[in-house]
Amino acid sequence: MPGEHRPVSSHARIFAPLLVLGLFAVLLWRGDLDALGGAFAQISLGPVLVGLGLVQVQVVLSALRWRFTANRLGQEIGLGKAVREYYVASLLNQSLPGGMGGDAIRAWRMRIDGQGGWKLPAKAILYERLSGQAVFLLIVAIGLPLWPLLIAGQSPLQWEWITAGLCLIGILLAFVSRWSARRSAGPVLLQLSEDAAEVFMRRKAWLVQSSLSFVVVVAYGAVFMLASFAVGAHLPWQAALTIIPLCLLSMLIPVGLGGWGTREAAAMALWPLFGFAAADGLAASLLYGALSLAGATPGLVILAVEAISGGRRGH
Repeated sequence: MPGEHRPVSSHARIFAPLLVLGLFAVLLWRGDLDALGGAFAQISLGPVLVGLGLVQVQVVLSALRWRFTANRLGQEIGLGKAVREYYVASLLNQSLPGGMGGDAIRAWRMRIDGQGGWKLPAKAILYERLSGQAVFLLIVAIGLPLWPLLIAGQSPLQWEWITAGLCLIGILLAFVSRWSARRSAGPVLLQLSEDAAEVFMRRKAWLVQSSLSFVVVVAYGAVFMLASFAVGAHLPWQAALTIIPLCLLSMLIPVGLGGWGTREAAAMALWPLFGFAAADGLAASLLYGALSLAGATPGLVILAVEAISGGRRGH
């Protein structure tokens, strides 16, 4: 019966915010509130402004990447519309449970007339996000083995585990490649392979995708570095290949709201590796989240204008 599922769904909607609040309570309880207040008290305006500017670079270049990807799949999106919709999605991704609610809403808002409706927009968004995650994971894969060289005496993983993990990834990639190339593969897999080739490989698409994604990922890391600088924790450049990627990686854990909580816990654990207090990591992570959220506020303006004007007129 439909009515029997309502209590479960209502509990699910409030679980993520409660989990984030609980995690923040634990972090504050275990942290040094005086040190946290001192870190916030010395926030400098310059890095904050530069960080906000870099967030705009992230959104605009990500929108260009999405527009390019959608075009390769047969959906034309105007530049202005792509940027507007990406601001809205970025805002909602940081405000809704799971960190992907904004992308789901972006697919629905970009639905097209005819068969499928939202399926083509959803596919374009999936490949666009995959492009960014692939470059990000590549940076993590480069930085993790170099960890003992960049941070003397510190290593988050044993070399045996790193080697085993890289071998496993290689085996899986080889298996997937051979499997997808077989003619006996199903039509769905063949279509996905065809779409992936069009989006990432043909007509120098790899150059466009990798260039845009690389700049976007570097901008994410730069904002985190600036946030740490602003609160007085001047991280060395080695942090850009070690603790910063791991903090950003923790945001992919599908818990809470847009990475809030898990990111702060990771920062508190990792900042001491460079001689800073856990409170410095917490302050830097909170400021990073605030910069990302503030940088996406044009999405709130767009939604407010739509609500005032009676909703979106057409797609």
